[in-house]
Amino acid sequence: MKRSVRQTLTIARRDFIATVFTPTFLIFLLAPLIMASFGAIGGLGAATMADSSADRSRIVAIVPADRAAAVATVDATLRTVFRQPEAPPELRIDTPAADPAAQARALFDARDVEASAVLYGPLDRPTILYGAQGERTADYMAELAEQALRAERTGGATLSHATKTQMTRETTSVSGQHQAAFFTVFAIFLLTVLLAGQAVGTMAEERSNKVIEVLAAAVPLESVFLGKLIGMFGVAMVFIAFWGTIAAQIGTVLPAEIVQAFRDVGPAVGFPIFVPLFFAYFTMAYMLLGAVFLGVGAQASTIREIQMLSLPITILQVAMFGWASAAASNPDSWVARAAEIFPLSSPFAMAAHAANAPELWPHALALAWQLLWVSIVIWLSAGWFRRGVLQSGGGKRGWKTLFQRA
Repeated sequence: MKRSVRQTLTIARRDFIATVFTPTFLIFLLAPLIMASFGAIGGLGAATMADSSADRSRIVAIVPADRAAAVATVDATLRTVFRQPEAPPELRIDTPAADPAAQARALFDARDVEASAVLYGPLDRPTILYGAQGERTADYMAELAEQALRAERTGGATLSHATKTQMTRETTSVSGQHQAAFFTVFAIFLLTVLLAGQAVGTMAEERSNKVIEVLAAAVPLESVFLGKLIGMFGVAMVFIAFWGTIAAQIGTVLPAEIVQAFRDVGPAVGFPIFVPLFFAYFTMAYMLLGAVFLGVGAQASTIREIQMLSLPITILQVAMFGWASAAASNPDSWVARAAEIFPLSSPFAMAAHAANAPELWPHALALAWQLLWVSIVIWLSAGWFRRGVLQSGGGKRGWKTLFQRA
C-alpha cells in the first residue's frame, strides 16, 4: 500500500510540475480574463449602439404653451420612480400646429428625432400614437396626461406625505437562496468543464510520444491513472486559488449599490458551512468528469479522435447543468430529487440543495453516494485506461477494429 501511494503521488507530482511550471500555464490561468475581455469588447460595442439609438429616442407631447410647464413638472416627478435604465425616453414638448394629428404622424418620419410615442389633443381625452416598440411609453404618456390634469385641479398641492424607512433582512430571502443555488451550479459546471477537459489532451499527447509506455513499465497502470487524476486536480486547485483570491477582493472595488444588491443572495446553510460543501461537491464532480476524460484520452491518439470522443461527454455535462439548474429553481420537485440521486448530476444538484435548504444530514448521504460512484467511475476508467495503453503500440485492436471491419 505504501509503495502504491508513493508511486501515485510521484506521478501526481510529475504531472503537476509539468503542467504548472510552463509558460503555457500562464495563458491557461489568464484564460478567463481573456474571455472576459472579448466579452467586454462585444458588450461595449452593443452598448454603444444601444446608447446611440437611445440618445435620439424621444416621447413627444403636443400641448399648448400654457400647459407645457405643468406637463414638464409632472414628467420630472414621475421619472423619480424609475431606475435609469428603465426610464422612458426624454420628453420633448411641441406647440400644436394647425393640424395636430398630421403633426404627430409626421414626427414618426422625422430625421431629427426617433419618436417612441406622441401625445396630442386635450389632456382629458388625449390621442397617443406609438411605434413598434413604444407600447410601454404610450402607457407612460397616458399616465402623464392623467397626473397633469390632477396637478391642475389640486393646484399642484401635495396630497400625501410619506415617511420612508429602510429595512434590512436578517436572513436571506427564498429568491436570494434560489439565485445562490443557480450561481453555485453554474460555478461548478464552468470549473469542471474548463479544468477537467485538459486531462484528455495530456493523456493523448503522452500516448502519441510513447511516454505512457515508459511509465506503465515502471509503475502499475492504476497508480499512473490515479496519479494523473490527482495531479490534474492539483492544477485545478491552483486555478481556483488564483481566481478565488481575486474574486474575494472584487467587493472592495464594486459600487455600494451593487454590493447591497448581492447581500440578499446567500445559501440557506450559511457561508461557513457552504464553502467546504461547495469544494466537496466540486471535487466529486471533477473526479467523475476527470476520470471519464482520462479514460477517453487513453483511447485517443489524435486531436480528431479527442474531439469525437470528448464532445458527447461535454454535451452530457451541459444536459446535467440544465437539469441541476431546474432543480435549483424548484428544490421540492421530483426533478430536484431525481437530479440529486443521479450520479452525474448529483454534485451539481446537492450543491444547489445546500443553498436552498438548511438541513445538513442529506449532504452526508449524498457525499457517501457520490464517493461510491467516483470509485466506480475511476475503476471503470482505469480498466479502459489499461486497455487503451496496452493497445497504444499494438496496432489496430479494440474499438478501432470495429470501424475498420465495418
